[in-house]
Amino acid sequence: MQIEAVVFDIGNVLIEWNPERYYDRILGKERRQQLFREVDLEGMNEAVDLGAPFRETVYAKAEEAPDWSSEIRLWHDNWIELAKPDIPHSIRLLRKLRAKNVPVFALSNFGIGTFDYAVTQYPVLDEFDRRYISGHLEVIKPDPRIYEILEEDCGIAPERLIFTDDRAENIAMAASRGWQTHLFKGPQGWADRLVAQGLLTEAEAA
Repeated sequence: MQIEAVVFDIGNVLIEWNPERYYDRILGKERRQQLFREVDLEGMNEAVDLGAPFRETVYAKAEEAPDWSSEIRLWHDNWIELAKPDIPHSIRLLRKLRAKNVPVFALSNFGIGTFDYAVTQYPVLDEFDRRYISGHLEVIKPDPRIYEILEEDCGIAPERLIFTDDRAENIAMAASRGWQTHLFKGPQGWADRLVAQGLLTEAEAA
């Protein structure tokens, strides 16, 4: 089946997303683990990914947990430190696909404010042919609706899409809809898959 578009997740595919690593560095592992146990930072971040305003959401959570208020605010104030560095090989693959006129889409759980800021730091995020960002769509992976939105908008049959994501549940939902999929564990495996699909040559995928 000929692939008509390649769909990239962003976090841990094009740029690293590792809040734990950042907080380990500034708090130490033990205190970071305590913070993450006592404060629902994942739920806070999910609200942002669903379209809630970034600064207001983080600062409201800080008000709810005064013992951790300064640490929680860092999620906003130093956000780029949670989302770094980029993954150069993945970026090269995206650009090689576009150079061959293969449409490249983003399908990512990402807030409105965080994505707008990330684009200023990582210009590659402005290079997609189409972007499906959860904050704007107000639905997050693996909810089937976000996949349906992409299908409806681009008009490409599911079996002619290939999607890479680092989370198995997101891949499983795409596969259940008939998409071709690749669980991202590193850029070389993704490069090999693109070669196997006939989308890039080995030299282009290096």
